[in-house]
Amino acid sequence: MSCTPTLSEEKPRIKKPDWLRVKLPIGENYKHVRGLVDTHKLHTICESGNCPNMGECWGEGTATFMILGNTCTRSCGFCAVSTGRPDPIDWDEPQRVAEAIFLMKVKHAVLTSVDRDEIPDGGSIIWANTIKAVRALNPQTTLETLIPDFKGDKQNIQRIIDVAPDVVSHNIETTERLTRQVRIQAKYHRSMEVIRTLKQGGMRTKSGIMLGLGETKAEVIQTMQDLYDNGCDVITIGQYLQPSLKHLAVVRFVHPDEFAEYKQIGYDIGLDHVESGPLVRSSYHSEKHLYSGRGL
Repeated sequence: MSCTPTLSEEKPRIKKPDWLRVKLPIGENYKHVRGLVDTHKLHTICESGNCPNMGECWGEGTATFMILGNTCTRSCGFCAVSTGRPDPIDWDEPQRVAEAIFLMKVKHAVLTSVDRDEIPDGGSIIWANTIKAVRALNPQTTLETLIPDFKGDKQNIQRIIDVAPDVVSHNIETTERLTRQVRIQAKYHRSMEVIRTLKQGGMRTKSGIMLGLGETKAEVIQTMQDLYDNGCDVITIGQYLQPSLKHLAVVRFVHPDEFAEYKQIGYDIGLDHVESGPLVRSSYHSEKHLYSGRGL
């Protein structure tokens, strides 16, 4: 019997368990962040990715900014971000992001982006400009960047290394067997090469895995081992949640005890920090990923 993920119209949706309940976004801090994002015409993966932790993070005055627009050139089966022809590059965006981080008084900022495969630099120039602008206006703010694979182009990856964010993340998302279905235009070993290139460039490296798409325990452990072998320092492991009926269906909801087991396995492999739980996402508690989490 195959455990390959299928689209939801081919399979009834599984009822969400109680441990995946999240609080609605409320509070003055949430309203403040909401206002700044709207005023500065910024995109956040919190909204575009339907993140279940948006209420908690925005309530604490933090957000993950998504640069290079709100339309991706790729069509991954798990992602809620719109796919299509992106708008032209907005060269003023880096300064707007830097100003918003300043007004929010963010101590640790996270930047991510859509894929921009239609342009030769893959968006890496805007990436570098944004990091420089954030640093110039917010010299005390630590910075994590969650980057695309830039099609494996070493020159584009080097632009990120040259501006040296505190943490550079690139998500593997799923196991090697499921990559073709889950990340249609991506390649498992190309993503591993991105992690290795970043590590060789002296970066603190990070990646993320989603569970519940039909992977086996052995495949998850192998993916963690592969990431470690390629120089990954930090791994986040969370439950996949289906954004809409057009996206891949959830094959199963993974119990918190299993997430706890993967956390210990990650430390046994030798990873420096493992964040593992049903609601964990790439930028969740990301300020903790600056340092070793071993034994925490």
